[in-house]
Amino acid sequence: MSGHSKWANIKRKKEKTDGAKAKVFTKIGRELTVAAREGGADPNNNSKLRDLIAKAKANNVPNDNIERLLKKAGDSKEDYEEITYEGYGPSGVAVIVETLTDNRNRTAGDLRHYFDKCGGNLGQSGSVSFLFEAKGMIYIENEDNKIGEEKAMDDCFEAGASDYNYEDEMITVVTEPNDVSKVAGKLAEMGYVYDSAEVEYIPMTKVQITDPELVEKMQKLLDMFDDNDDVQNVYHNWDMPEEEDEE
Repeated sequence: MSGHSKWANIKRKKEKTDGAKAKVFTKIGRELTVAAREGGADPNNNSKLRDLIAKAKANNVPNDNIERLLKKAGDSKEDYEEITYEGYGPSGVAVIVETLTDNRNRTAGDLRHYFDKCGGNLGQSGSVSFLFEAKGMIYIENEDNKIGEEKAMDDCFEAGASDYNYEDEMITVVTEPNDVSKVAGKLAEMGYVYDSAEVEYIPMTKVQITDPELVEKMQKLLDMFDDNDDVQNVYHNWDMPEEEDEE
């Protein structure tokens, strides 16, 4: 998953229909609830919550919804746990699925069904993660390229970034996994507004699918993950055709 494909995914979510937006709101709302319960509802004292609020706003979650979720977080009876699943899709595409679930048996059963239905298989922990590299990724929308590349580069490295990518209307900042919130906070202090600041799994190699039927199955697998409320993030090493580069 490159910075470009992640940004394509962010833009795609912004343009979703109302029904699909509700799915996105549900997923992000669950993350906000868990972060607020674990670290408190004040984003000034909870960097993870601060980053998730930025993500929610980038996905057009209304401020009223965010405030309501934070107020209810302490009273929520739902007990979610973070579970990461690994498996292989069609043509040996490696897939990592991050979930937040209140029923691990249900979630595991759903994911196993998705993999099986699309010609893949759910694997054990560690079965594909060695094919990915964990990186902190921060995405800053740069409308009309108002922020020049030299300034962006200087500020990113001053904030503690390990790398950056300057492209059309988007600055992608790369950090070590444990530094993503710290770097995002420093960039915010400099006046930058970021759309997302999370640890992502970046594939070290890509797998191409040439059979149209398997391409369709792989896309169907990703769509099923997208439709499942328990699934928060999906990472894979499919070298997707450019026009379909949405995951």
